[in-house]
Amino acid sequence: YETRERVAIITLNRPDQRNAQNPPLLQELDQAFERATDDDEVRVIVLRAAGKHFSAGHDISPEVLTYEPWKSMFADVERNGLLRMYNWEKKHFLGYARKWRDLPKPTIASVQGACIAAGLMLVWPMDLIVAADNARFSDPVVRMGCGGVEYHGHTWEFGARKAKELLFTAGYIDAQEAHRLGMVNRVVPLDAKVTQRVLVERV
Repeated sequence: YETRERVAIITLNRPDQRNAQNPPLLQELDQAFERATDDDEVRVIVLRAAGKHFSAGHDISPEVLTYEPWKSMFADVERNGLLRMYNWEKKHFLGYARKWRDLPKPTIASVQGACIAAGLMLVWPMDLIVAADNARFSDPVVRMGCGGVEYHGHTWEFGARKAKELLFTAGYIDAQEAHRLGMVNRVVPLDAKVTQRVLVERV
């Protein structure tokens, strides 16, 4: 978390894990958004990511099993383990996304590289999205045997037909197509030093 002039900059910082989201990351991200919201000097909030990729989505490595609710769910599936998982996801996936969507200050996502599945749940709640020209967006969870729709912004962002195509085929859309569809506000060169500067100044 940092501030520059009157802009709060929140950076996902697990580049070695392609910014996969584990519980600590989500909780720290929520705290950062609250910090920016409570700071009267902050006028605009920018969400970005360190490394080559914005986010690979949910962390599904064995490490995540050391955190709640997965730890207790797998140890005690028969006694409300799945219900605890549902309640946790309801708060930390759907709940956080809806909370961030309704932040009272303008928000801008700056996206490069891959933005996969739960990565979409971070950028879609933002007011504006600036994509590097190498950005690509996908949600291949149906191929994984589940419908990951904790925050189902697909039809809102693309329309029903494109949303179905994206989910059914596990394909992706690049930055230019995302811009054509209206999901992305601007596409800029990856090496641009000011990927969101123009929009920040105007907001």
